[in-house]
Amino acid sequence: MSAKEIVQAAGGVISRRRGRGQVEVLLVHRPHREDWTFPKGKVDPGESHEACALREVEEETGLHCALGPELPSTTYTDGKGRGKIVRYWIMEITGGVAEARNEVDAVRWEPIESAYDVLTYKQDRGLLAVFAATIQDVARRR
Repeated sequence: MSAKEIVQAAGGVISRRRGRGQVEVLLVHRPHREDWTFPKGKVDPGESHEACALREVEEETGLHCALGPELPSTTYTDGKGRGKIVRYWIMEITGGVAEARNEVDAVRWEPIESAYDVLTYKQDRGLLAVFAATIQDVARRR
């Protein structure tokens, strides 16, 4: 597969803590794909992956965020048969209100435990598992 056939994208895993410390992640629904996933999108020419991740999250959810640690990338074949690599970061909300925007028709805060059942794609469930392990490790170190 040549570099021209690889689509570069970036996104984020955004979380919040509820009253009793339960962690929820923000999922987005894309009606044209009928899927639940994490906010993400294609890198524009000349744009860094980091800038793309922040832009796409804001465009799809209305949230302003700061980048945290990078999570593992996901790779798969997109609907057009091209290879796709998506880089993800843990993101901290710095402003805004979560709402559906752009290509997204719904946003949903979901506890980690039940988010596995909501996510459409296997690679997103794997990403969620790494995210959950990462935040547990950070909490243990405090």
